[in-house]
Amino acid sequence: MMNKKIKDIIAKKNKSKIVSLTAYSKNIAQIIDKYVDMTLVGDSMASVLYNYNTTRKISLDAMIEHAKSVRMGVHNSLMVFDMPYNTYKDKKNALLNAKKIIKKTKSDAVKLEGGSKIKDIVKHLIKNKIPVLGHLGIMPQSVRGKFKSKGKTDSERTKILKDAKVLEKLGVFAIVLECIEKSLAKKITNEVKIPTIGIGSSVYCDGQILVTDDLIGLTNSKIKFVKKYINISSNIWYRFLGNLNAPTCSTQTSISLLCIVIIHLYL
Repeated sequence: MMNKKIKDIIAKKNKSKIVSLTAYSKNIAQIIDKYVDMTLVGDSMASVLYNYNTTRKISLDAMIEHAKSVRMGVHNSLMVFDMPYNTYKDKKNALLNAKKIIKKTKSDAVKLEGGSKIKDIVKHLIKNKIPVLGHLGIMPQSVRGKFKSKGKTDSERTKILKDAKVLEKLGVFAIVLECIEKSLAKKITNEVKIPTIGIGSSVYCDGQILVTDDLIGLTNSKIKFVKKYINISSNIWYRFLGNLNAPTCSTQTSISLLCIVIIHLYL
């Protein structure tokens, strides 16, 4: 039987936008949970929290500990666990790790990067009642060097569209589209019956997902499509220096306001 929260995500297709943010701890999770449809425990924590130069370096066990903390703060939104590099290299390995993740973190679903190349793995997980969120476009676990947007050439467009349809047929409940050219993102969104959730892939997607820490000024991110709505680092700095003219809203208030802004941006 399908999780009700997953049904709710699917039901948003063509009706209302899906709002999603990352969380790596209970403190952030319990704030955003009131406003988002989906909370992602992303392998982006590798760079955001640990300053690694690639998501490949974060371990499954490290992510599980963070997810256990996040679970304590998530009560309303769908909690998705981003399976890290080398944890789904084959069907047996993927199922073993996915079951471990679900058991230890109580996550509602897992996210995997890839399309046709991992179709047997995705099929095997879904067959064994592990809900899967797909991920196409830029796939950080496979990238070495600079990230480059996808879908600019005919061959890339054909492959990504084909992969999206393969994932839909396999039974994923939604697909993350990362840094895909906007006309392709629109085409995929129009041609698949499941929701698309964009990361820098235009407003044509059925929803958006972003890294919370980037949006609130806890990182030095200079990604073009990421707007820094507030700067908590500066707020804390001025507050502790006793600068009475500086903004002094609490972290919770700041993030709550941010979530409301994001919701309205994509409605």
